[in-house]
Amino acid sequence: MKVNVNFDLCTSNAVCMGIAPEIFEVRDDGYLYVLQEHPAPEFTERLHQAVKGCPNGAISLEE
Repeated sequence: MKVNVNFDLCTSNAVCMGIAPEIFEVRDDGYLYVLQEHPAPEFTERLHQAVKGCPNGAISLEE
């Protein structure tokens, strides 16, 4: 699985970081970073929650 973020849509609101902090991080510079572009299978459920929870629809997954 691959995590994709459309940074044109992302407002770095940290909703995804709250759901999956091992994958997403909003740093002091105010930008979102993807810490694991190809996360392990145990993160699948939370990644789907992050996709659904993103208020801007900026996150997608390639399976």
